[in-house]
Amino acid sequence: MRLIGTPAGTTASRILPITVVLGFVLAACGGSTASGSGGGTTSGTGDCDTSEAVTIGFSAPAADHGWLGAVITDAQTEADSHDDVEFRSANGGTDADQQANNIRTLAEQDLDAIAILPYDGAALTPVAQELMDRGIPVVNIDREFSAATAFRTWIGGDNYGIGRAAGLYFRDRLADLDEAIVVEIQGIAGISVTDLRTQGFMDAIEGSNINVVASQPGDFNADTGREVMETILQANEHIDAVYTHDDDMAEGVVQAIRNAGREDEMFLTGAGGSANAMAAIKEGGIYAATFLYNPIMAASAVNLARLIAHGCGMEDLAESEVPQRVQLDATTVTQENVEDYEQYGF
Repeated sequence: MRLIGTPAGTTASRILPITVVLGFVLAACGGSTASGSGGGTTSGTGDCDTSEAVTIGFSAPAADHGWLGAVITDAQTEADSHDDVEFRSANGGTDADQQANNIRTLAEQDLDAIAILPYDGAALTPVAQELMDRGIPVVNIDREFSAATAFRTWIGGDNYGIGRAAGLYFRDRLADLDEAIVVEIQGIAGISVTDLRTQGFMDAIEGSNINVVASQPGDFNADTGREVMETILQANEHIDAVYTHDDDMAEGVVQAIRNAGREDEMFLTGAGGSANAMAAIKEGGIYAATFLYNPIMAASAVNLARLIAHGCGMEDLAESEVPQRVQLDATTVTQENVEDYEQYGF
């Protein structure tokens, strides 16, 4: 665990002005070892009394791909591991408006805190702000709300770091070429996750021999990724590498490349750390690397909401309150180190 800063200012709920960056292994291991009212991903409560039950809400979009499915499962599993948690969830929103309605309904159930992974952080900022104004602490997961006052604590992966790690990997792998032809298959257009993964990549390859000939959204969906890649393959006679924003989506991209008989022409990277991606990387071939963005962060978010509801801090920190921001490191997984991380595949 690494403390990296002290942003100025506090909110009415006395947000602790500290940012914490957690290494992947710390974040991922905790959820699998949780048990009883003292367990959890960030389980430390020190001398804080957690004997009284608290009601924790949870909301995420529809599980339309594996990462979101694992988010929902991990959150439920974490809640079930705590005797002091009464868990209320409302998942399945297929757009921001539907999720906003789900959250408002959930908020009527006397919540002590809520963890929310928004369909779109900006679009759902008003409803999160409503909850904060009502005194319901919000733990914002992954896709960040656009106002700092709309959440008590944010937890998520390093999206810019994923893009930067991918860009550095591409620079190294393609360094011997005069010009490297690269394609980017993005996530959902316009959301912060996508923007940051693109920006980190572009910043890392700036001034290099890499020419990005196409950047198109694949919506974190395997079928859409396949269709987008089919079109790009038809438009480009040669491609050296493909940077995709998501492992599930990458499976569709790989299918398109193989269907075109061009798998020996290029390599591909994903993001997230799915079990299928780990297996493909271990096997060798077109799938060269992934960059970790593990859904176990949802389990951590549930426990952070629990600690906030109890007025507790994290055992390994001297401060008596939960930090304002918790960010997970972006780890590069290749064939050389995949055996160290494949146990965390989802």
